[in-house]
Amino acid sequence: MLNLHRLFLLHELRRLETMSAVARAHSMSPSAVSQQLSHLERETKVTLFQQAGRRVVLTDAGVQLARRAEEMLGLLEAAEAELAHAQSDAGGLLRVASFQTPMIALAPAAVSVLAQHHPALHLEMAQQEVEEAYEGLLAHRYDVILGEDYPGGQQVVRRGTDREALLRDPLLLVLPASGPWAEARSLVGLAEAPWALDPPGSRTGIWARTYLRSAGVEPQVRFTTPDPLLQVHLVRSGHAVAFVPGIIASEHLGGTRVLRLPADPHRSLYTAARSGAAQHPSLLAFRSALLEAAGTLTALTGLATLGT
Repeated sequence: MLNLHRLFLLHELRRLETMSAVARAHSMSPSAVSQQLSHLERETKVTLFQQAGRRVVLTDAGVQLARRAEEMLGLLEAAEAELAHAQSDAGGLLRVASFQTPMIALAPAAVSVLAQHHPALHLEMAQQEVEEAYEGLLAHRYDVILGEDYPGGQQVVRRGTDREALLRDPLLLVLPASGPWAEARSLVGLAEAPWALDPPGSRTGIWARTYLRSAGVEPQVRFTTPDPLLQVHLVRSGHAVAFVPGIIASEHLGGTRVLRLPADPHRSLYTAARSGAAQHPSLLAFRSALLEAAGTLTALTGLATLGT
């Protein structure tokens, strides 16, 4: 019988394209990866890869076997999910990766829901940006991830994954409670304001700069940080203005002035898991707990809308 772990490494070579990338993704040495794949080639008695300059590339037979390996891995996870359904409750360890704001606003409530309804299920959560989280999901380091899409940005959908919508999160403007920028009535009125924004290559940073430039504002970025709570602190202390996601607005924006933005932009939050595990009871329980946690968020009412 073919070794499933070696088949998985072949699948990873097809996905990541180089031995060194596979080694980094799985904390192995390149020579160990090469040895495992060479062993697989001897088992199959078929040439699976060949040298192309300094790189190793899959042959047609190698590509086909890698595709079959992906199918087998999915079927294995589907079988594990079916067996788990035969048990009385969701349980075991569920490895989760999420970017920062859901961990602040949703994770504590979701953990409480699971502790009440599924005490045998234990979460292991890691903070990761969406791209790194997806890589970890496909490499089987995580079982489920939380991601986000921004208005006008490319929707992230990876082959072999199951994606489920979680919530639409309003994007807001936060101003100091006092000082020269506190009473701004339009985006144009903030053309000279100091901004605290996410890094320019991040999803949030790209959206923020595109949004401001579409309104005729070239932001004067004084602080670059991916931490929304640090951005809010800079606003509260009068040093900047910033955009913030609505899910942290009710608990973390005290001492600031919060406004809705023109055109009422929202980002979309979602969960993603590998397709084969989509019906696993532990995953279903976690997604249900997240939806319940999202339902407890304080509704944003009475906010004024900034002019253009």
